[in-house]
Amino acid sequence: MTDRALIAQLDGYGLTTAEIHYYRPDHPSLLQLFVWQEYDLAPDFPVLFDFLGLWRRQIEAALHSVRIAHNALIGPAEWRAVDGIIEVP
Repeated sequence: MTDRALIAQLDGYGLTTAEIHYYRPDHPSLLQLFVWQEYDLAPDFPVLFDFLGLWRRQIEAALHSVRIAHNALIGPAEWRAVDGIIEVP
């Protein structure tokens, strides 16, 4: 993890992945997929929407759909109690 990533997570950002389905003008019947990943703030996703705005302005491909997954990586630790004895030889 880079310093930028850690600072972003401390500021509330989480890892966001977007599956962007689109059509190219030269093959309008072929649905293609682009995967985008960046640290972003849920539920508003300003970084993703900036990227999609750039896509609409500069890329000659029509968007079909966007599927978003988000995970805040810094959070409380999870643990579960396990009954038993583990012997180490």
